[in-house]
Amino acid sequence: MKTKSHFIAAVMGLCSLALGLPAAASNAPVVDTPAGKLRGVQEGDRTVFRAVPYALPPTGERRFRAPEPMPKWDGVRDAVNAGPACMQPPMAAGPYNRGEVKMDEDCLILDVTVPAGAKDAPVMVWIHGGTLIWGSSQSPMYNGAEFAKRGVILVSINYRLGVLGYLAHPELSAENPDDISGNYGLLDQIAALKWVRENIAAFGGDAQNITIFGESAGALSTEYLLASPLAHGLFDRAIVQSGYLFTMPELRTSIYEERSAEQIGTALTTSLGVASIKDLRAMDARELVNQSAAAGYAPYGTIDGKILKRQLVDTFDHGEQAKVPLMAGFTSDEIRTLSFLAAPYPLTPEAYAYDIRVRYDDMAERYLDLYPAAPLDQSKFASTRDAVFGWASERLVRKQAEAGQPSFLYYFSHTYPAAVEAKLGAFHASEVPYVFGAFGRTPANWPAMPDTPAERQFAGAMLDYWTSFARDGRPVSAHGPDWQAFSNDRAYMHLGEVPVAETHLFPGMYELHEEVMCRRRATGAQSWNWRTGFIAPPLPVANQSCVLK
Repeated sequence: MKTKSHFIAAVMGLCSLALGLPAAASNAPVVDTPAGKLRGVQEGDRTVFRAVPYALPPTGERRFRAPEPMPKWDGVRDAVNAGPACMQPPMAAGPYNRGEVKMDEDCLILDVTVPAGAKDAPVMVWIHGGTLIWGSSQSPMYNGAEFAKRGVILVSINYRLGVLGYLAHPELSAENPDDISGNYGLLDQIAALKWVRENIAAFGGDAQNITIFGESAGALSTEYLLASPLAHGLFDRAIVQSGYLFTMPELRTSIYEERSAEQIGTALTTSLGVASIKDLRAMDARELVNQSAAAGYAPYGTIDGKILKRQLVDTFDHGEQAKVPLMAGFTSDEIRTLSFLAAPYPLTPEAYAYDIRVRYDDMAERYLDLYPAAPLDQSKFASTRDAVFGWASERLVRKQAEAGQPSFLYYFSHTYPAAVEAKLGAFHASEVPYVFGAFGRTPANWPAMPDTPAERQFAGAMLDYWTSFARDGRPVSAHGPDWQAFSNDRAYMHLGEVPVAETHLFPGMYELHEEVMCRRRATGAQSWNWRTGFIAPPLPVANQSCVLK
């Protein structure tokens, strides 16, 4: 005979199912990992483990220090509820704003989504974007359900952001045995990858088949991981979605128009009215983050001779990057939501052409061929897109191909009515919901994606390409053509209305921006970043070593 307690338990179970709450702990899946036992939650045909700590909280005296390993815990740790984002300032209104975000300085956590019956499953580690200032692994858009359907384990990681993740300072360097500082967010990512290598087999994953991937700042982080000797051997493939190769500050030397990272840190503490790192550690985390952002602190990786040895372009030129298969690409309208990168152009085509000839000298006609004086609006966005994202994407796949690695280039121009009506087109990060199959899970101000069979088939093709690349290094899909490696006649995949295999993306684009970068680098006095066209500094004189053969 059923007792009252049985009845109550049954009702609570039904309510939990109806409300989408986690199942009762006694029925929840438990996995025994080297880090300790974890209790997850069953969601359909997959199991999800949320807010799993991969390092000790970076708080108190551990603020502005490398992450420390999390000791093995006793008993069974609940990994059912979403965890916090790392500390970040408020974000301006727009498509990327996710509303109120639960934040905490204790944020070094990751989520794991495991398909049913996983055994030696390929693993994909997602690194979120957000300018190294915003973002979280907890976003609904990064749900791993579609990856699980394809037999892939998805791991999504948090890492320290902004001043807490990247501040360098002479006092911090002095207390470090290697006499360096900064790059804490990058060290967090490396610690997370070590955790995955050591623990993922317990979830049914293949610890020798790990693909890292990220978009925007997540793509930049992926490039840092490709470049850092400390990360080599921790992953087996990489996908770079809208990455960039800007100059980075060196720890103590001012070069390429960049102040040293320690100078930047010293200027920040002065601006905040803080006398010492001890005082900075004593500040409330939210106040520190908000005040640093208001003071204009911009986080970047720091060249310190150990974690990051050289500028990214130099690392790849020297062949010192991780030798792994690579996929990289960008979207057609990257700058539509990043218009601050493209300064207002002259009012007339004649003024534009004159200015380009002054700034680009012997390369002006090549520039004007690619980005003509009319229509000016189109040239403004296209030139900045290519200087930032197009050149970087092609450079990465070229360098990996030269290193003997299978490398694949894509160009994403797929769009839909709401994005067109908002005059955004295939904007920055617009490919991400398709990579995750995130219909109905985009931020509130994101142009609404139509949930149609055609759109789902397109998203399915992208998911197929991404997950098959993670599985064996070869992107394939039953819903799209064969994707040839870049080394095969400069092949690329055009992800337009439907996937189409093409060759020779924007002839002359890479060569132009590569020579511009090379000339600026050769002087040691100019940086290479988003400044192009009307806001570019005058181009240094011709340098024969910069001409591509």
